[in-house]
Amino acid sequence: MKKRWICLFVENDVGVLARISGLFSGKSYNLSSLTVGTTEDRTVSRMTISLTSDDRTFEQVKKQLGRCVEVIKVVDYTDIAIHMKELMFVRINNCSDRDIDGIFKISQVFQVSVIDYSPETALIESVHTENRNNDLIALLEKCYANRIEIVRGGSVAVETLSIADR
Repeated sequence: MKKRWICLFVENDVGVLARISGLFSGKSYNLSSLTVGTTEDRTVSRMTISLTSDDRTFEQVKKQLGRCVEVIKVVDYTDIAIHMKELMFVRINNCSDRDIDGIFKISQVFQVSVIDYSPETALIESVHTENRNNDLIALLEKCYANRIEIVRGGSVAVETLSIADR
């Protein structure tokens, strides 16, 4: 089993997201992340999908997606260089003044933003790779056990520019 990334360019129509996600659930494939947004062409949306699967299953997924009428293009990002980021919010509750100071120090080290805080609560925004966000969660859970709430958004990915393209 391997972590896989796939990018789909699809028609920007009502129901396309439901049909694509339905294809995954109908075949019992589990998605790790699904992010959708319109492109510079308002008639086209881009889906970034992350899943864990073996080679055979992943090839089957790509073929099935390629047969969907609404799918314009399927791009496999699994084995190519990409830039990938995940949006994550972490709320730390029941904070003392000392806790707030520690949160600001952690935010500097991890290069994340404290986007809101009150005397008892802090809200951190992180836009990093999944692994870096996991490292931040591990530290926050250790320092502020049973006081954190986590909201993770989908990941987005784009191909790395080759030297020839620069």
